[in-house]
Amino acid sequence: MVRKTKEETLATRNHLLDAAEAVFYKKGYAHTTLMDVAKHIGMTRGAVYWHFKNKVDLFEAMVDRVRTPIDALAEEPADENEPDPLNKMRDFSIKLLKDVIHDEQKRRVFTILFHRFEINGEVAELEESQRIAFCDCTDRIERGLQNAVKKGQLPEDLDTKKAALIKHGYFAGMLNNWLFQPGCFDLDMMAECIVDNYLFMIKNSPFLRKK
Repeated sequence: MVRKTKEETLATRNHLLDAAEAVFYKKGYAHTTLMDVAKHIGMTRGAVYWHFKNKVDLFEAMVDRVRTPIDALAEEPADENEPDPLNKMRDFSIKLLKDVIHDEQKRRVFTILFHRFEINGEVAELEESQRIAFCDCTDRIERGLQNAVKKGQLPEDLDTKKAALIKHGYFAGMLNNWLFQPGCFDLDMMAECIVDNYLFMIKNSPFLRKK
């Protein structure tokens, strides 16, 4: 009986997160209330508060449900025991681009982050957590690049900090542009080209060498 109760509680929590995705996607963060989320699946606002402290807590849980498994995969190139970190990074990067196209949940959450969440100083706690996530992502990329340098897959004098910042901006920009106007270019067809172009640049660009 206890196990069933836990399963039901988890199922309800996931239904609320599904509802949050749908409502945040439609209305944006600023214009969504907990009552909106509750009404979306025929629950009371109290039911939402049973699972989440407030709208910030709900939003972060919704994002983390998608971000946590992505972060785990993104961490693999930085593993010192990984014999092929550069190709691990390549495979992950292609997968991420394609998943945002073909996985509806990832596409909704990334759209919310890029286009439905207003950075205006009104939700300092949430904005700070997004900034931390941004810095963590760049750091994770750099550690993966450093591992590839150690394994002899990238030039020894590669400025991994610059290369990580460029990768983060490059891929975030491509996703941002495609989510804003999917019909503008075929991201699915271009995914491998986008990733391989970045890898070619960091291997060959004289502007990414340490002085």
